[in-house]
Amino acid sequence: MKVIKFETWWVSRNKSLFDKKRQGKASMNWDVVVIKLTSDTGMEGLATCLAARSGTVTEAYLHETIAPVVLGRDPHDREKIWHELWNIDRHLTFFPVYVTGPIDVALWDMCAKEAGLPLYQYIGAYRTSLPVYASGLFHEHVSDYTKEALYYKNLGINAYKAHPKGPWTLDNEIHKEVRHAVGEDMVLMSDPVGEYTLDQAIAVGRQLEKLNYRWFEEPFRDFELYKYTELCRTLDIPIAATETTRGCHWGVAQVIAARAADIVRADVSWKNGITGTLKIAHMAEAFGLNCEIHTTTMNFMDLVNLHVSCAIRNCEYYEYFVPEENFTLPLLGKLPIKDGYITVPDKPGIGAELDWDTIHNNCRSYREVKI
Repeated sequence: MKVIKFETWWVSRNKSLFDKKRQGKASMNWDVVVIKLTSDTGMEGLATCLAARSGTVTEAYLHETIAPVVLGRDPHDREKIWHELWNIDRHLTFFPVYVTGPIDVALWDMCAKEAGLPLYQYIGAYRTSLPVYASGLFHEHVSDYTKEALYYKNLGINAYKAHPKGPWTLDNEIHKEVRHAVGEDMVLMSDPVGEYTLDQAIAVGRQLEKLNYRWFEEPFRDFELYKYTELCRTLDIPIAATETTRGCHWGVAQVIAARAADIVRADVSWKNGITGTLKIAHMAEAFGLNCEIHTTTMNFMDLVNLHVSCAIRNCEYYEYFVPEENFTLPLLGKLPIKDGYITVPDKPGIGAELDWDTIHNNCRSYREVKI
């Protein structure tokens, strides 16, 4: 089996989800690029690729640099292709972190379909479902957080992660009010995507410990290892990090070696696909750490995250980015969540359909190359 066709559709999602502080003056329309690889046997592999800032950049990387590596290759040679892309990255390509992962996903999807197995079983199954936590966006008012947490609690989802907007004093208020609103029986996490000083993070973390939050995530940039090491040493609450660490498992290894995280993060978009995410999860397991899988902001790829989560032991929750309708396109239908749990699809491959009518209706650019 060889890959003979490489197709992409740049699709407008027509969403603007970040506030002005995080969006900046550049556009951020949350577009995606749909990828389809086709083999000489007619087997297809699908994935979606982030194009939130520039579909032109994403499309160009895929066709100019990645397609020549993949075309003509056996999709079973995923490990070889994965390392070849790393070699190209070092020698003056410098891929955005979200570009190579979807290609790896499409190769895995193709091979799992050929084997007639759901992706998680093709990887090696551990379970079929996970509890979910609702993970909200940044909000303007404290009451927006409490209302959101209560809304999802009433839907049967018993875990919620706030993204408090800052500054840290306001974040403390948000943490307190959310706990007060939902009571003691709901699991809570905090992810400020922050720029705290070390002393501010310690103050926030100590409050989170008193409020019985499950973990404290990304109070600094992921590369600030000294601050993370000191925070982990000082606090009892688990510190989650590495969501944006460069260098896949090599980068995460440096964090673990520095004792700069209690929980590591990975996903199939930002950590070089299924291959990269598995490397991180298995390495973390060897050190007794959980690898909590991070949302890709695209529900189709988050189902791939689910397959990976069901093929490893050291992941406790599924991150459910809400409100769901903001992240559905181009998935056809909703995520399979019921009574606070998400169940992995049992069809071959990823096991989900793309909404091709919407893809074609919102397509800004279609490109194809084949051999």
